[in-house]
Amino acid sequence: MSTIQQQYSGVNKINSETGLFECNEEFKSKEKLETLVYQDPEQVNIFIASEIVKAIEAANSNGKPLVLGLTCGSTPSGVYDQLVKLYKENKVSFKNVITFNVDEYYPIERTRIQSFYRYMQENLFELIDIKKENINFLNGEIPESEIDKHLKEYEEKIEKVGGIDFMLIPIGKRIGFNEAGSLANTKTRLVDLEQNTRIDAASDFFGTEHVPHHALTMGLSTMFNAKRVILMAFSEGKASIVQKTTEGEITQSIPSSIFQRHQKCQLIIDEAAAVEITRCKQPWVIHSTGTTLTIKWSPLLARKAVIWLSLKLGKPILKLEEEEYHDHNLSSLLKAFGPCHNLNLKVFRYLQSTINGWPGGRPTQHPTSPKTNSDDNNNNNHNNNNHHHDSSFDQINIINEMWDYDGNIKPTSKRVIVFSPHPDDDVISMGGTFIRLCDQGHKVHVAYQTSGNIAVWDDDAVRFANFASEFSKLFSLGTESTEKSNNIEKGVNEFIKTKKPGQPDSKDIQLIKGLIRKTEARAGARYAGVAPDRIHFLDLPFYETGAVKKKPLGEEDIEIMVKFLESIKPEIIFAAGDLSDPHGTHRVCLKAILSAIDRLKTKDWMKECQVWLYRGAWQEWEPERIEMAVPMSPFELMRKRMSIFKHQSQKDVPAFPGTDKREFWVRAECRNRETAKIYDNLGLTEFEAMEAFVSYKIPQ
Repeated sequence: MSTIQQQYSGVNKINSETGLFECNEEFKSKEKLETLVYQDPEQVNIFIASEIVKAIEAANSNGKPLVLGLTCGSTPSGVYDQLVKLYKENKVSFKNVITFNVDEYYPIERTRIQSFYRYMQENLFELIDIKKENINFLNGEIPESEIDKHLKEYEEKIEKVGGIDFMLIPIGKRIGFNEAGSLANTKTRLVDLEQNTRIDAASDFFGTEHVPHHALTMGLSTMFNAKRVILMAFSEGKASIVQKTTEGEITQSIPSSIFQRHQKCQLIIDEAAAVEITRCKQPWVIHSTGTTLTIKWSPLLARKAVIWLSLKLGKPILKLEEEEYHDHNLSSLLKAFGPCHNLNLKVFRYLQSTINGWPGGRPTQHPTSPKTNSDDNNNNNHNNNNHHHDSSFDQINIINEMWDYDGNIKPTSKRVIVFSPHPDDDVISMGGTFIRLCDQGHKVHVAYQTSGNIAVWDDDAVRFANFASEFSKLFSLGTESTEKSNNIEKGVNEFIKTKKPGQPDSKDIQLIKGLIRKTEARAGARYAGVAPDRIHFLDLPFYETGAVKKKPLGEEDIEIMVKFLESIKPEIIFAAGDLSDPHGTHRVCLKAILSAIDRLKTKDWMKECQVWLYRGAWQEWEPERIEMAVPMSPFELMRKRMSIFKHQSQKDVPAFPGTDKREFWVRAECRNRETAKIYDNLGLTEFEAMEAFVSYKIPQ
């Protein structure tokens, strides 16, 4: 079940055919743009593509071409995939379509892999029947002396065809290359790129130093003048900008906010991007004018409201009073789950029950130890994947036993798989839990789904190629071996000397960089306590392109996952649910796991398997959604840090840090400490840090 569907079923109801979340219009009262929330990105792509097809048909029926304004990037790529699919199914023709692209880096050659011209050709134009003369681009190759003329002519072309009919714009900190502070009346122009923008683009160019300092972009006025505009956004990383775009004030600091004034603009988002808008985040704060807003309180939404009230007032949950609920528009919550003290206790006990020092399952009781009813309750609850305990003393027993390694407790060894999208996600996101699973005697397997080879600096490849040559000489491995090592080193050096930014690596360099990540992953897993024969590298084919852009998930990827799962028959699976990874690898890897699980769900061992989703590298689970929180002491947190340090190629300055300039270990520790602090502020036991997990219910 999806995030919003779980939390807000009384506010947002899902249309089973389209995936659109529907709700009473009163709950949308804070939204100044028509905002459509779909269950997943694929449904957004289908809707937008169908709207473009309808617009083409409508224009053609009037004897006119449709004029499209288009953009590049990962967000609209799914729309282009859908349009290509519809074209191949003979459901649309683009012969009578004119396009204008919004932006381009400057200067940049059109053949460069980072060029928006090349992106559009490879992802759309070469795959449909659009006429070449109808495709219009801003030219990143034009001489500087001709820029003004070129920009003026671009505006004149748009005016000559009657303006843009349909504009598709992904939103973020900027739209096109209109940075925060851009004026609403700007036209197509040359702009200086801010440093943060260049940092955001660094992964595409393999280093900030290779990102152009300028760009050509349509102005806000040019885009705003389109007859119809669709804004789109995906993932939790866009949630804040989505909320400000649709609910905030019109401001230069949020360029997309100017579209609140547009007569025909829609904001189309997936559920992950919707978590900050009021009807999803805090529907109880919406006050109706004339009618009573009815919220059907689910346990998850109730927890969210109680946690929100506790943190807002700075009071532990068990000290919240009835008047405070009424004062904050939560009377209906008390009516559904009250009285106040019962509601407080229910939420407190739920959160208390999530604290689990035995992530692989409660230990079996030693035969000589006294057995209590609470022990039976806890074991039954765990086996049923249910973490609601009836006794408030149960968790005290768990916490006491957590630190008891004197032989009175005997854990039941289970087969566990920790899936790691990149070679370091396991230790960054759940290193403390990973180590504890090994310490408690479980048969822990770790499966690295991709090589992560593009995230290694070229200099490291040179260094390790040299190491291999010197190693071969030092240990007299033979003339043939030494000669081969020297030739590889020479080839690496020659390739890198002439390598252009963003150019895919040679096969030898890809293998060397992959080997660097593999040896680091082995070191981290060994430090955590994983046996060498339980460390697996799956090398899913979708990733192995040697470039930032990856292939779509394919049948071969899923088959690899199916065979691996069948070989282990795990009782517990841990997988990355951190979907804000900038390049989408986490999302694809999770899809591969869930697709494999779906194919195996009828197997007896899979029916009993538990699946836990972790986060940490890019974000953390919301406290109301946490179903297992594994506490860490200062010593355990240090052990986690040391396991992360084994990934030396990602230390200090990783190749793809995203917009967060902190090192991954710093980010992880901060998030783990923040989770523990939230639990502390809510009135629960204080720990140094916590790793949080949410369970995935396998569809039957």
